[in-house]
Amino acid sequence: MIVEQLSLVDFRNYAEADVSLHPGPNVFVGRNGQGKTNLAEAIAFFATLGSHRVSTDAPMVRHGSDAAIVRARLAHGERRVQLEVQLNRQGSNKARVNGAAVRTAELPRYAQVVLFAPEDLQIVRGDPSARRRFADQLLVQRRPRMAGVLADYDRVLKQRTTLLKTARARGIRGDALSTLDVWDDKLVALGSQVIEARLALADELAGPLSRAYTQIAGADHRPELEWALTVRGVDAEDADGDESTMTADAAAAGIADQFRAALAARRTAELDRGLTLVGPHRDDLVLRVRGLPVRGYASHGESWSVALALRLASAELLRAESQLGDPILILDDVFAELDAERRTRLAALAGDFEQVVVTAAVEQDVPDTLRARIVRVEAGRILENADA
Repeated sequence: MIVEQLSLVDFRNYAEADVSLHPGPNVFVGRNGQGKTNLAEAIAFFATLGSHRVSTDAPMVRHGSDAAIVRARLAHGERRVQLEVQLNRQGSNKARVNGAAVRTAELPRYAQVVLFAPEDLQIVRGDPSARRRFADQLLVQRRPRMAGVLADYDRVLKQRTTLLKTARARGIRGDALSTLDVWDDKLVALGSQVIEARLALADELAGPLSRAYTQIAGADHRPELEWALTVRGVDAEDADGDESTMTADAAAAGIADQFRAALAARRTAELDRGLTLVGPHRDDLVLRVRGLPVRGYASHGESWSVALALRLASAELLRAESQLGDPILILDDVFAELDAERRTRLAALAGDFEQVVVTAAVEQDVPDTLRARIVRVEAGRILENADA
């Protein structure tokens, strides 16, 4: 899969922009703040329905505008598809595929993109929300229907938490809050799907992660990943809080039964705090190298290698099961952060993809093997396309 044409209207610092891209490497070069990453962000939105830099869509709309338009023509062999999304500062976004209106959640069916950026260091070093977000975006790319499941879970979670806060304010306790059982049922039904999908994803990522890490780092540090689940009594978001306990029978039960048992065990604490303390919204993806947690123990180089390996492993999974060809690989301001050896190793791996999009402030930071085509960017304008 490749992007042949990208068009922007009122997106970030672009009033209007059109850029043609080609198979193989495409390098966007320009000083910091000129709009290179905005182009990468626009391409990736079709696959992830979000930004790797901000948690809401409004910042992607140009200042003074009510909406931004992003269009991309994608090619897979002889097949072409035109995608369009309208990002609204207020209200729901709108999407079109080949001119026909579709739900925005349908866009990842047509676009597969893996983006690596310096922000990805937060996946391994940041709080659990960064790792949950990484996993969920990959889930949506592989199984677009998961976008709906995740959205429904978030909606139920908010409503249930509102009920808990109201009960806390009114001093309602225990059995007096019978409506909580209804929300428990909905939370368990949706949350179990999320947990099971995440567990399966971790299993499938294990092999590709190990291979990618060794290729990037040049050493086998035994990278591992494993979910710490609140339904099993582990709460990464609340290390100082009271831990729930589970019977052996509950621990051996299915995810839904474990979820229900954990909710029952934490109900008093939830009513006291006005928070939903159990569910995938509080789980953590624990990453290890050499048997130790990456967060807090890994060196800077090891952390970068794990973050890179997670993205490359994601690309391997998408490539293996996709009928659209390779995912588009985007490396956003990455090479400046890497030592010479890791630059060379990453360039060799990236060069194997159908299309690679690279952004860089300094052209010389990008290895020669990826500098086949240079696109220069300045102050929201595409200045020129040139073969290197």
